[in-house]
Amino acid sequence: MGLITFENEFSVAVPPAKLFKVYCLETDTLIPKILPQSIKSSEIIEGNGGPGTIRKVTFVEGKGLTYVKQKIETIDEENFAYSFSLIESNVWMEGVEKVIFEHKFVPTPEGGSICKRTSKYYIKDGAEIKEDQIKKDGRKTEGLFKAVEAYFLANPDA
Repeated sequence: MGLITFENEFSVAVPPAKLFKVYCLETDTLIPKILPQSIKSSEIIEGNGGPGTIRKVTFVEGKGLTYVKQKIETIDEENFAYSFSLIESNVWMEGVEKVIFEHKFVPTPEGGSICKRTSKYYIKDGAEIKEDQIKKDGRKTEGLFKAVEAYFLANPDA
């Protein structure tokens, strides 16, 4: 099995504690509210929200991707770190065994965050994967965090 690792980081004008809370702890209620044009629902289908929990994210119609299932691997509230694996999707990249996403939110001097994300794509033997698609997925995640940023800038007391 091969491994492709993609690392990216981007700044978000939201403090790490707030960003961690919305993305890692209150995903099911806040993310569909912040991104109703993309995410129809997010719900825990197994577990209590900690490591081992399975979450299903359902997307709005017309996006191609209709759902994904994620397994929470780690939650570190003290260090604002979170990881999950993508375990199921209606659109799965051929040749991919699994994907693990690791996030860490680091404070900036201005009061915002740097989101550091590592994506690990475990590739089936003999399969070829286009790294451009992996980079495109990383840009979509940055867009999600920019939507969270816009929401909190428009609703600072939220």
